[in-house]
Amino acid sequence: MYNTKAFPTAPKSWSVVFEERKLGDGKSNKGRTQAYDGPIYLADAALYLMAKKPELGIKDPYELNEEQYAAVLDLLRQQHPLVHRYWHDANVAVQDFTNEGVVVSGSWPFQVNTLVANKQPIASVVPDEGATGWADTTMLAANAKHPNCAYKWMEWSLNAKVQGDVAAWFGSVPAVPAACKGNALLTDTGCATNGFDNFDKIHFWRTPEAACSTGTCVPYSRWATDYVAVMGGR
Repeated sequence: MYNTKAFPTAPKSWSVVFEERKLGDGKSNKGRTQAYDGPIYLADAALYLMAKKPELGIKDPYELNEEQYAAVLDLLRQQHPLVHRYWHDANVAVQDFTNEGVVVSGSWPFQVNTLVANKQPIASVVPDEGATGWADTTMLAANAKHPNCAYKWMEWSLNAKVQGDVAAWFGSVPAVPAACKGNALLTDTGCATNGFDNFDKIHFWRTPEAACSTGTCVPYSRWATDYVAVMGGR
């Protein structure tokens, strides 16, 4: 997500959030960027390094060996002085773009759509390196006391009208493609706006595990511990 006054043309690379530079408005990005407040954000840095430093050999942003992991942490420490806030609350992210001078950040469509609806000079793009993302899943507990009611709710949640309404509110892509047409809130262009055609550019979140396809990788427990330190400036 970016402010169109600071970026007359859409940024093509995640470098604008990871490396200090002068933006299109003639000002530095220092203190005008955001980063996500969650250990999974290491994958965003890893995704950038896949393209920036191919010699590291990163093939999957969720599978990092020690050398690759160290490079990711170095990049995030380099980014730290640029960050106005590590955001976790999407509404706080919206306020920072509205009132605090923040002009660029990784984002969810929810923030983008909210700011655009509020007539802020905001747009979004999937940079050349791609992006991370996630799919929400509803699960039924094995020992649920009222499974029939739960199944009825799950069936209701998959109704095209419900899916379209939720997608319009949050800025997500519905799990039911039929929801993309004929929904008054989402409109027939809403799915495209929210990224329906970008799936091949998205590296979906998954938990980093020690046992990985390349042998041994750094597990999520270390991602969690080390990112707290990075956000604290260490």
